[in-house]
Amino acid sequence: MGTVRGRRRNGRGWARRGAVRVLGGAAVLISLLAPAAHDPVPAAASKPAFKSVNYAVAVDESASLAADDMTAEKAAAARIALGDVSSASHVTVFGFAAAESNDQRAVDPVCPRTTLDAAGRDSIGGCVGKLRSRRKSEGTGTDFPSAIRQGVHELSSGTDPSVPRVLFLLTDGQMDVTGSPQYGDPAHRKDEGERQLDQELKNARAQGVQIWPLGFGPDPDKEQLDKMAAGGYQKGCVELPSASPKADKVSGAKDLGPKLEKIFAAAHCLRYQPGTSPQRPPATMEVGISPLATVGSIVVDKSDPKVTITYIDPNGHQVPTTGSYRKSHFELAGAGDTVEALKIVDPVPGVWQVKAEAPEGHRSLPVGVSVLWQGELRGAITMDPPSPQAGQKATVTMRLQTREGYQIKDPRDYAGLRVRSELTGDGFAAVPVQLTDDGKGPDPTASDGSFTGSVTIPHGADGALKVSGTLTASGLSADTRSESGLVAPDVLPVSGTLRLPAADAHPGDEVTGTLSVHNTGRTPHTLRLSVADLQPGLVSVSPAEIELKPDDSGTKTVTVRLGPADAFGDRLDDDGLKLGGTVTAVDTTDHDRTVVRSALSVTVTPEPGIWDAYWWAFLIAAAVLAAVVAAVLAWLRQRRGRRDPYGLMLQLVSEDGDVVATHPAGHGHKQWYEFAVVEPHRSPRIERRNHGRYAIQRSPEGGAWLRERGAGRTRLPANGTVPLSDGLSLSLGEETRSATSRRTRPTWGSRARTGTTSTTPTVSTEDDGTSTYESYR
Repeated sequence: MGTVRGRRRNGRGWARRGAVRVLGGAAVLISLLAPAAHDPVPAAASKPAFKSVNYAVAVDESASLAADDMTAEKAAAARIALGDVSSASHVTVFGFAAAESNDQRAVDPVCPRTTLDAAGRDSIGGCVGKLRSRRKSEGTGTDFPSAIRQGVHELSSGTDPSVPRVLFLLTDGQMDVTGSPQYGDPAHRKDEGERQLDQELKNARAQGVQIWPLGFGPDPDKEQLDKMAAGGYQKGCVELPSASPKADKVSGAKDLGPKLEKIFAAAHCLRYQPGTSPQRPPATMEVGISPLATVGSIVVDKSDPKVTITYIDPNGHQVPTTGSYRKSHFELAGAGDTVEALKIVDPVPGVWQVKAEAPEGHRSLPVGVSVLWQGELRGAITMDPPSPQAGQKATVTMRLQTREGYQIKDPRDYAGLRVRSELTGDGFAAVPVQLTDDGKGPDPTASDGSFTGSVTIPHGADGALKVSGTLTASGLSADTRSESGLVAPDVLPVSGTLRLPAADAHPGDEVTGTLSVHNTGRTPHTLRLSVADLQPGLVSVSPAEIELKPDDSGTKTVTVRLGPADAFGDRLDDDGLKLGGTVTAVDTTDHDRTVVRSALSVTVTPEPGIWDAYWWAFLIAAAVLAAVVAAVLAWLRQRRGRRDPYGLMLQLVSEDGDVVATHPAGHGHKQWYEFAVVEPHRSPRIERRNHGRYAIQRSPEGGAWLRERGAGRTRLPANGTVPLSDGLSLSLGEETRSATSRRTRPTWGSRARTGTTSTTPTVSTEDDGTSTYESYR
C-alpha cells in the first residue's frame, strides 16, 4: 500500500475554464500553404510549434453582390487573416468576377503578399477595405478558372515548393464565363470554361494545392464543388480524413461563419472552438482554450469598429493586448476594424472572458467570439513486462499528456485522435498493436486518455524489442514514443513489481509506494530509479539507487516527492492537475535492462487555505458566535419590550378628578413616547409630538416614568397620578398592549371617581399609537 505525506505549502490556482459572417451573393477563394511535419521533441524541451501558412483570399465582386454582402465578405477576409496564429504566414487578397470586354479584367489585386507579423496583421483591414462591388459595365460573371489560376500563381511564386498548399473556394452560384471573349465563340464558351477549369485543377494538383469548396445561397452547384475538391491535391497537413479536401455548403448566413472557420481550421491544422452566443454590447462573452494549446487566436467579430474589447484570462486578470504577461505573450490586430484578433503564445487554459463595450448609437449589432488554436499532444508509452519472454503476452499502454506532462481530463481535447502502435525487434517482422480507450479488453477505463492493447511476443524473437506508438490529430503536433526492451531468458536474475497508488496530493507532498524485488543471482545488482515523461522539477523519486545482494528478496519503500507550488505555476486549479509520468527501475548491472516501468498518476491540488484546513473550527466558532448574538438580541428585545411605552393608555385628569381625555401611547423614539397637552383650558387633549414637552416610558417595575422637559423624571404608578400644568394631571388607564385591531375609543365618558359622564369625541387610533380627533358628540 502507498501513502501520501503532506507538507504545508501555499498553492496557486486559476479560476474556472473564427466564425466568419459572409452573406449571400458572392464567392470567396482562400489558399493555404500547409506546414511540413516536424520531428517530435521530448516533453521537457518542447517549444510552441507555429505552423506558418501562405494563403490568398479572392472575393467575388460581381454586380449581384448587395452592399451588406460585400461588408460581410470584407469581414470574412479580415477574420481569416487575423485568425492565423503564425507570424511567418503570408496573405494575398484580390477580388474577382469576369472580364466581359477587352478593357476589363477578371482579377482585381487589393492586398499584395503580406507577412502576418504585428505590423502586417494591422494593415490587413485597410487593404481589405478597398474591395468593392463591380458595376455592370465592369464585368459581372464568375470566372473560377481565372481566380484559381491567380491563387495558384500567388502561392507558387517565391514560396517553398516542398510544402503542400490548400485552396478554399466559397461560392453561392455557378461558373459563368458566357460573357467573356477570352473563352472563344459564344456558343462554345461554357465548354471552354469547363475545359480550362479541368486544366487549372490539374495544375493545382501538380503544384500541391488542395481545394476546399464551400457553397452557400439557395442553389450552389454541389456536383461542381465536389469535382473541384477531388481535382486538387489530396494530402492534407496531417494524414487524417478531417484534413482531406471536401466540398460543403451552408444553409444560411448564420451557418456560414462556423462552417467556414471549421474548414479553415481543418485545412490549416488548427482547432476551432466557438464562444458563447453573439450578444449586443455591453456584454461579456466566454470562450474556452484547451490545456493542449500552445498558441491561439481569439477572434472577435465586432460588426462595428466603435466597439472596444477587453480580454480577461481564466485567473480573472485583464491581459495586455501587446507584450508579455507572466508566461504568455500577446499581440492584437484589427482593433480599429470590424474584426479584431488577439494572438496568444502559451495561453492560460480555461474559460476566457471577452468584454464588449460601445458608445451610445453603436450597440445595435451583435458581437461574436471564437478561438483558433494549435497545440502539442504528448504521449508516454509502457510495455508490461518491460522485457517479456518469447511467446509471452505483453500489455502496451500509451497515455496522453500535455507538453508539460499533465494528463488530459477532457476527451474533447483530443477528438479525432488516431493512435498507431507496432512491435519490432530481432528475429521477427513488425507486429501491429491495436490500442483503444474504450474500457474493453486490456483497457481498464474508457475515455481516460490511456490507450491500451496487448501483443504476443513472437516465438522467433531472440534479442532487442521495441514497441512504438504515434499520436496524430488535426491541430495537434504528431508525437511518436517508443519503449525498448530485451527478450528475456527463461530465468531473469532480477525481477520486481512497483506499486504506486493513484493519489491526491498538494505541492511538496510525498507519495509512497512499494517495490517488491527478487535477486536470484549469485552477484549483487544495482537498480537505478528515475521519473520520465514529466517536466523537470515537478516530481522526484527516492531512493535514486537500490543495492540488491545475492539471493536478496524483499520489499523496498519508494517515495515520489512533488515539487513546490511554483513548479506548477498558474495551471494549478481547484480541480487539480493530473500528473502522468512513469517511474522506471533499470538494472545497471545487466546492461541497463528495464526491470520495472510503472505509471504514476497523482492529482495535484493547491495547498488548502486556512478555511480548508480548519473549516470545522470556523463552523464551531460561528455557531457559538451565533448563539451569543441570538442571546444578546433576545435580551435586548426583552429589555426594550419591558420599557416600550406602546399600549399605555394615557389619561388627562381634571382638578375635579374627571378623566377629560385619553390617548394610547405608541412605540416612541428610543423607548420614549413624546407628547404635548393642547388646549388645556378649552378642550384639553393629548397629541403626539416629536420633541414635545412630555415623554413617557414604561417601567419594568410597573407603571411608567414621566419625563418633562427641563424638570427631570417622575414615577407614575399604575393607580396614581402625576400633576402636569394648568390644573391637569396624568394617570394610566386600561392596558392596550395586546394585539387588538384598530378601534375607536371613548375619551371623555366617565368620571374617574364619581362615575359621571361627559361629552366624548370620536377617536381614530393609528397603528403607531397616535390618535386624531374627528368629531365631538
